[in-house]
Amino acid sequence: MGPGPSDVPPRVLEALSRPTIGHLDPVFLQILDETQGMLRQVFGTKNALTLPMSATGSAGMETCFVNLVEPDDEVLICRHGVFGGRMAEVARRCRANVTLVDAPWGEALDPDDVAKAAKGRSFKVLAVVHAETSTGVLQDLAPFRTIADSCGALLVVDAVTSLGGVPVELDRMGIDAAYSGTQKCLSCPPGLSPVSFSERARRVLSTRKTPVQSWYLDLNLIGQYFGGERVYHHTAPVNMIFALHEALRAILEEGLEHRYARHRQQAEALWQGLDALGLELPVARGVRLPPLTLVRVPMGVDERAVRARLLREHDLEIGGGLGDFKGKAWRIGLMGASATTRHVELCLAALEEALR
Repeated sequence: MGPGPSDVPPRVLEALSRPTIGHLDPVFLQILDETQGMLRQVFGTKNALTLPMSATGSAGMETCFVNLVEPDDEVLICRHGVFGGRMAEVARRCRANVTLVDAPWGEALDPDDVAKAAKGRSFKVLAVVHAETSTGVLQDLAPFRTIADSCGALLVVDAVTSLGGVPVELDRMGIDAAYSGTQKCLSCPPGLSPVSFSERARRVLSTRKTPVQSWYLDLNLIGQYFGGERVYHHTAPVNMIFALHEALRAILEEGLEHRYARHRQQAEALWQGLDALGLELPVARGVRLPPLTLVRVPMGVDERAVRARLLREHDLEIGGGLGDFKGKAWRIGLMGASATTRHVELCLAALEEALR
């Protein structure tokens, strides 16, 4: 019940353990096509360039920036936690000129602040974290397409902790590029990063003046393998694709709306129980992220000792704080297969015992 990875269902582990076959085997290629199709459903998009990158979520972040950003491009990045800051660092390494809009840790960004930063200027990319894993804040994305249009920018979204747990809806929100990870609400082992690029983003990619900074993450090349040509780029992680295929099947069998409702229901139960224990939740309810809850550590409590006791006595993992919340908060995950009544009840009972 930490900030990831989440528990992995037995059916996904079984898929991971199936015999390895070639990455050009017709059976594998069919599974790959089905995986892409299911990813489109979960992302809420018809984007042709939707695929799992052969690396973890941070590589998904790099994929978006190295493919869309060139030296001296202007990039506007919204930062309200660790991962907004990481986007800025990746953009700087692409030699972009980065403008930051900040919000206090534990709060959502004010779209008016972003609009002011964009006013009268032109940007290549406007980037925002949908679900900030370091703070447990869920950012409303609705205003950002209009802001991106006002400054001519592509809209790039970090959906690492939101995909499969809360609605993402790329097409409806007008998102040009998004990335996620398999180990959060998808309940698949870590190792792949689903990404999706709109047609507008693909046009920007195809008309670059300079080569993509990373050969390994170059979607001009990788897209030829995931498309009809099947041009060799690298050996796909066959068994991880098996696992993701099965994880996505489980999600769609449950139904996206039911899955979102389950995450919300279990989060509400957790929040109510934490409140009954007298624990403070720093993030306002209206922007609280159901798959990840930030809990302030009570005065005088050794937060590391509590986490160690939960792991030792109850075989239960929760996360510590990052950045401004380091040593001051716990992060409790309710993601995918871990968002159950059993998890909530175990966590509340274990916390009560440890704090006593």
